[in-house]
Amino acid sequence: MKETKEYEQLSPTAGQIILEQLPERIKNALIARAAEIDYPVEAVLEMAIAGYLDPHAIGFVDCKPDRKA
Repeated sequence: MKETKEYEQLSPTAGQIILEQLPERIKNALIARAAEIDYPVEAVLEMAIAGYLDPHAIGFVDCKPDRKA
């Protein structure tokens, strides 16, 4: 039987709580980036933290979803 691996993700509520604790300029930059790449802000927060902790983690450069115009 194949094992399934569960991945934890930051909830939208937790993302908002974290955003409210950040300096305004950082909060605004994260919100703007989330809008720019059309990702939930909590995903952008996760990528920012992951990129800080692991330079090989998925980053903003990797977040260009294949979208058909």
